[in-house]
Amino acid sequence: MIHPLADVQTKKIGENTRIWQYAVVLQGASIGKDCNVNCHTFIENDVLIGDRVTVKSGVFLWDGLTVEDDVFIGPNVTFTNDKYPRSKQYPDEFQRTVIRKGASIGAASVILGGCTIGENSMVGAGSLVTHDVPPNTLVMGRPARVVRKLVEDAE
Repeated sequence: MIHPLADVQTKKIGENTRIWQYAVVLQGASIGKDCNVNCHTFIENDVLIGDRVTVKSGVFLWDGLTVEDDVFIGPNVTFTNDKYPRSKQYPDEFQRTVIRKGASIGAASVILGGCTIGENSMVGAGSLVTHDVPPNTLVMGRPARVVRKLVEDAE
């Protein structure tokens, strides 16, 4: 389902993915199946989104971002991709940021470019992530610090 008020230029969208009004998705982006992309979002060209991902309102996904399966990105999370941004001066390559499978990022967090958010980890709301987050770990604060290890789900 693509809302008629969304501007979706890519054809690479999986089955049962919903994209809501006022979302903009550029031509090179790839979105998996069973995703929910909320209103007022922007997804640039060099962005890869896996399956069953939720992108809440007010999130902009910039070039260089990979989001693996089963990830939750809370409202107004901010990603960066250029360590030394200047107007009209673009890097040869944008920083690569990876959000691993099952990770959750709380509302209004800031994720600096080049970081990896580990599998099944959680970033507390309002956190500033300046370094990689280990798998199965809860981080919080500005800058984000490890609070505790998370229990892995028994299957």
